[in-house]
Amino acid sequence: MKQKIIVIVALMAVALTAPAQELNCKVKVNRSAVQGTSSSVFEKLETAISEFMNQRAWTDMQYDADERIDCSLTITVKQYKADGGSFACELQYQCTRPVYGSAYNTTILSMRDTEFTFNYQENDVLEFNEVSMNNNLTAMLAYYAYLFIGVDLDTFSPMGGTDVLHRVEAIVNNAQSMSGGGSGWSAFSDSKNRHAIINDYMSSAMQPLRQLMYKYHREGLDQMSDNADRGRAAITSALPLLSEAHQAKTMSLLPQYFTDFKRDELVGIYRGHGTEGEKSKIYDILADVNASQIGEWKKMQK
Repeated sequence: MKQKIIVIVALMAVALTAPAQELNCKVKVNRSAVQGTSSSVFEKLETAISEFMNQRAWTDMQYDADERIDCSLTITVKQYKADGGSFACELQYQCTRPVYGSAYNTTILSMRDTEFTFNYQENDVLEFNEVSMNNNLTAMLAYYAYLFIGVDLDTFSPMGGTDVLHRVEAIVNNAQSMSGGGSGWSAFSDSKNRHAIINDYMSSAMQPLRQLMYKYHREGLDQMSDNADRGRAAITSALPLLSEAHQAKTMSLLPQYFTDFKRDELVGIYRGHGTEGEKSKIYDILADVNASQIGEWKKMQK
């Protein structure tokens, strides 16, 4: 009996110290554009990706069940060839985080990957090895898993996701030499592909954007439930970092992407709130970074 108790205590200790899954990822495979094919392979793919993202411990960090990062992968299949199991898809991905003291979740990442191509056959086992990658699907999924974790960490401490984001860079570097690696990994071929996203985000020019991720969320949004004026003032103080990043690397799309997925939130923060000078300052920053949304930015001035 004594030995049994010792074993149980030991197992509990292992359970308490073992890394826990970081992601709560919702996966949807949309195959409406593909006709005349059994739905089975798409359903199996959806299940396999969901298990791959959610049942793996990606880091050695501890996450409670309610701390897991909410994210989603919506995969739209454009072409599918049963012979060889080749998929040409578009991926819409999103990652959110809770705002302290509220029931509100804020988007911290939302973009599209138009080069989400891979091979998959029904009942394939999805495996991933960072050192010797040989599967484009699992390489892409690991890329996004680490990207979600790294960006989320950036919102909780200044540039806190650096170590995890270096793993994203390593995946890109290894994928470029991977046999059958597919598109989306190449340097300088596309300003919106996977290489460009992590290369820009980790560049010294984008450090102001990464600093903004912390200040906007931790010092701004997270304070608004206690004191809305103080939280808004912190966001107002932080947003010039967005302009700084935009001016440091005008060809990068990341500052614009930030304003795209934060658009409604930003309008809500300032519409009917703050001083005219404050609104004018924020309007000028946002209009410079993303002129296509000027109609929305004008709503803040009401």
